[in-house]
Amino acid sequence: MEKFLRKSKDVAITGRFARWYDKNSRKNRLEELRGYAAEIAGAVKPGDAVLEVAPGPGYISIELAKMGRYHITGMDISADFVEICKANAAREQVAVDFVQGTVSAMPFTENRFDYLFCSAAFKNFHDPPRALGEMYRVLKPGGKGLIIDMNKDTTAAIRKAEIDKMGLKGFEHLFMTFCFAFILRDGAYLKRDFEAMLRDAPFRQWSVETRGISIYVYLYK
Repeated sequence: MEKFLRKSKDVAITGRFARWYDKNSRKNRLEELRGYAAEIAGAVKPGDAVLEVAPGPGYISIELAKMGRYHITGMDISADFVEICKANAAREQVAVDFVQGTVSAMPFTENRFDYLFCSAAFKNFHDPPRALGEMYRVLKPGGKGLIIDMNKDTTAAIRKAEIDKMGLKGFEHLFMTFCFAFILRDGAYLKRDFEAMLRDAPFRQWSVETRGISIYVYLYK
């Protein structure tokens, strides 16, 4: 389904599903998202400009803001998510600049950010090479990026272990099992897919790792 949806445009999560995604992330994924924020914090220094592409409900940027003095921006195509992000940041009393925009044409000047992060969203992008080009454009020379997304090459056992970590029960567990097996996995990429895209991308250096259900893509400008 995700392959079909992204054929004509970048996929946005809106309405009731955006609100459910926010609730589920806050209830079941905060520790995982704090781990992502900690990895980012280990790669940046105080005062750095950090961009999160497609932050969803914004918890990674919010957790990062609690860890240090950074200039953090979160950009999402979904107006609903931008409003959810702003409300979540206000509740946690942190300063993150959440704005609406598309990865295919980011509303930022070139060479603006020291670090860029994108989690669980790359498979939703209509034009991945263009997205990579935009990521390169907005990073400063010497800047770094990290993309984390689902690895298409996963087993049912690995997917089950990931869902079990979320602590879901009943219908939510069944729904997430279906999503991982069919909807999300359908749109996901293999390690070799990322490597093929990156060979044509402008980044001077990159590396791709698989970790369980996820692919980690490290970018260097």
